[in-house]
Amino acid sequence: MTKSTGNLSSNNPIICAIDTTDIAKAKKLVQSVRDSVGMIKLGLEFFTANGVAGVREVAGDIPLFLDLKFHDIPNTVAGAIRATAAINTSIITIHASGGKAMMQAAAKAAKSLPSSPIIVGVTALTSLDDDDLKAIGFANNIQNQVSKLADLVLENGLDGVVCSPHEIEILRKQCGKDFKLVVPGIRPAGSASGDQKRVMTPKEAINLGASYLVIGRPITEAENPAQAAKDILASL
Repeated sequence: MTKSTGNLSSNNPIICAIDTTDIAKAKKLVQSVRDSVGMIKLGLEFFTANGVAGVREVAGDIPLFLDLKFHDIPNTVAGAIRATAAINTSIITIHASGGKAMMQAAAKAAKSLPSSPIIVGVTALTSLDDDDLKAIGFANNIQNQVSKLADLVLENGLDGVVCSPHEIEILRKQCGKDFKLVVPGIRPAGSASGDQKRVMTPKEAINLGASYLVIGRPITEAENPAQAAKDILASL
């Protein structure tokens, strides 16, 4: 396992997804929720538009989940993870379907950084269901595919996986108490599910064993994002 970075919040499992390319809007959102969430997430859309400089400007000293889902040959993925040292990330994603050598290279690269980030493998995107998986050529259903990839992640030195809420319980039993489960598809009661097909409330997910809850629009599109985050935390 890679060494977990020391700046993660142990008391607040909420990761607020900042899904915009606008730096000014992102900074405003981050400043409004910084004391109400454990971490912020910046992803591919923001990174492509604004690069390392933009990530630094927005994230500042707040724990950062850099969700770029690296998927390439082992040397390239290792190099990309080493390059994130300039950003000081807490969690980084790679695609678990990249295979053993890629995961091992990612784990080794993370250990070489001054503050080793948690590296988690993306199993099946929460926008997919069984029919989608079959359409792209996988024989397994979602649950079996996620379970198989989680075993590979555990065997090859990563810290955990990104999974939907509906795989939490089986993966917690399968992979043990220290295995990190980063869970998107979280919607407070009454929220719209949007483009997520496999969703669950925050409290349900935590009760089943989620380590971190990735929550975007229910916080960022609220009239008062900080209060929305506080209300979610109180519901846990």
